[in-house]
Amino acid sequence: MVSFSLLPHPDTPPSNPAFKLWVNVDHAAAFGSSATLNLFFCVGAPAERFTIPQTEEPGRTDKLWRTTCFEAFLRARGGEPYAEWNFAPSGDWAAYDFTSYRQGMTPADVTAPPYIRMEDNLTWWALGATIAVPSAPTLALGLSAVLEEKDGTKSYWALAHLGGTPDFHHDACFAASLPGMERS
Repeated sequence: MVSFSLLPHPDTPPSNPAFKLWVNVDHAAAFGSSATLNLFFCVGAPAERFTIPQTEEPGRTDKLWRTTCFEAFLRARGGEPYAEWNFAPSGDWAAYDFTSYRQGMTPADVTAPPYIRMEDNLTWWALGATIAVPSAPTLALGLSAVLEEKDGTKSYWALAHLGGTPDFHHDACFAASLPGMERS
């Protein structure tokens, strides 16, 4: 398992008191044309501080980024096409494929929905998501989150940020690598 710290965009900080956001990433060896990727987004503040969307029947849903949502971006190292996954604490999710930076967006062909779960530890909480990812020698990974607090504050978190408006799709945000995702 590898752990990554996410940083709030400097123009959209969380309210006080400040907190940390980190992601634990674990991937299983590939079999066939895919591997399993486990993501655990951990928020170092009580869940009751945040707007947590609810749904009666979790499923594939667009525009999850409008409130509390966690995201993963994946592409083969050196490639242009990439995939975007969105996960809401409600269990709703979305998956898209892009041909290049913000171009050619289509709903991803997903054979099995992600397994999403939330754990509330009273002083901190986590959202876990398990997805199937393509086998590749090395995957470039972008991790991000939109956190909406009950006071209306929205903060945008990522591994790295450029100046200006938060942009999780930018090449600079694919700041992590997952080696060894090739077929065994």
